[in-house]
Amino acid sequence: MGDVPTLTRNDLRNIAIIAHVDHGKTTLVDAMLRQTGTFRSNETLVDRVLDSGDLEREKGITILAKQTTVDYDGTRLNIVDTPGHADFGGEVERSLLMVDAVLLLVDASEGPLPQTRYVLQKAMQRHLPVIVALNKIDRADARPAQVLDDVYELFMDLGADELQIDFPVVYTNAKAGTATSDLAHPSSDLRPLLDLMAAHEHSSLTHRVSVNSHDWPISDQTCASVLL
Repeated sequence: MGDVPTLTRNDLRNIAIIAHVDHGKTTLVDAMLRQTGTFRSNETLVDRVLDSGDLEREKGITILAKQTTVDYDGTRLNIVDTPGHADFGGEVERSLLMVDAVLLLVDASEGPLPQTRYVLQKAMQRHLPVIVALNKIDRADARPAQVLDDVYELFMDLGADELQIDFPVVYTNAKAGTATSDLAHPSSDLRPLLDLMAAHEHSSLTHRVSVNSHDWPISDQTCASVLL
């Protein structure tokens, strides 16, 4: 029996979002949903969409992996929330099996914290490419340059490969719904971040995300997954 043809799509991105508690993950996703028109004009806007469970809303934590979708400039971004604690390791593993890349969100004041380390380590083991977003750059005590150095150190500690260590960086203010690749040139929306998440080059064998002239190899596995 011959091989069954595999359907591939180059208009689809499956991205896990990793962040420590209170680093702005749900606020950032809420802003993405609003700016891309995911909510209908007659629909009630709900804050903290990713915190759908009662306990999650009460504690501000992620317990179960869940997914939300953003359509942006002809590309569908499936954003998979990831639990941030080793106690929910099974959910973490399940989340990372469904994605092709990772968005690492780090508070620009606090830097990477233990929950970030645990989930990022799992992503490194799968050799997933990473986008780094330094959030809350509006804080008076924000120190983005030092925190970025901390992130590089964390990547090296976790054994990042040469593609992972050469990650693109974006600076965000989730509450204001803004992102920029250059702190000297602020933006008025999240387009710089969404552009990074959607960017790609496609070949017949692999999906590749190209950022700053560096290609990210991405497997076709998820293109036939339930996220289609």
